[in-house]
Order: sequence, then C-alpha cells, then structure tokens
Amino acid sequence: MAKREFIPLRIAVLTVSDSRNLAEDRSGQVLQDRLTGDGHILADRKILPDDRARIADQLRIWCTDPGIDAVISTGGTGLTGRDVTVEAHRDVYEKEMDAFSSYFTMISAEKIGTSAIQSRACAGVAHGTCLFALPGSPGACKDGWDGILRHQFDYRHKPCNFVEIMPRLEEHRHRK
Repeated sequence: MAKREFIPLRIAVLTVSDSRNLAEDRSGQVLQDRLTGDGHILADRKILPDDRARIADQLRIWCTDPGIDAVISTGGTGLTGRDVTVEAHRDVYEKEMDAFSSYFTMISAEKIGTSAIQSRACAGVAHGTCLFALPGSPGACKDGWDGILRHQFDYRHKPCNFVEIMPRLEEHRHRK
C-alpha cells in the first residue's frame, strides 16, 4: 500500500476575549505554534470580544473563504453570562460533531478531574469547513490540539481523519 503524504491545512484561529490583545493572547499563540509546528498554515488569526453576533459573523466569513479549511476558536466556552462562543458556533453549524465534546472532556478530566465538566467545548461543520471551540486556557488548547486535532488534521492518521472527508463535506449541495 502506498504511503500517504502529509497535506497541510489552512487553519484560522479566533480568540474570544474582552480583555486580551494579540501580544497577551497565550491560548491563540499556543494554537498557532502547534498548528504551524505540525506543518499546517495559519490562514488568519483574530481576537474578538464575547459578542455572539460578531463571533458568528466571523465564523461565517471564514466558512465561505475557500482559503480556509478549518477554524479553531479559544475562549468563551464556560458557564458564565459572557460565555457565548458555543452559542455563536451553533448558530453557524450545519452539522455538529457530538463526539468531539465527549472526547475533549475525557482528555481534560485526566488533567483537571471533575472541573472538566465546566467546559462546553464543541465542534461542527458549515460550508465544508470544520469548526472547533476550545476553552480559553493554554492548557486546554494544548489538550485539544495534542489529543485530538493534531491527529484528525493529519491525512496519514488511520483509520480515518478530517482531511480525507473534507472534499465530501459539501456533496449534498451538488446532488441533483
């Protein structure tokens, strides 16, 4: 069987925070460093405040950009009144990846125990783009990337990965 070649993805990173700027964005930097370190391309990076409509609008812009394959957001996944990232993501999703939340919680629980239940990390697909919402801590971003996304964004990963299904995510739009 022929060996699969690595296919770099173009990934956008969104940090959701009312208080951080790019210089102080440790979580966004963790994601940028990890994705580029693994051979992927940082397609865009932004910081937005905890504003559901603005977050959803940015996700929609990236989902319709042919130069972006996936989006990872960090921040706003908790339980407080300002945490609206999950709702913004769900405003955009066409399909949700329910198992992402469960698997992320399992990985987090190994590190932070029962505190993992306070995260509402989620994932979905819209317009052929994979979207992931991770908590706002650098540790959670490391866990999400190292434990899940690094593998699923690698075309060589078996038995299956996101890269091999990406061309088919919008096949429903092409049916007669």
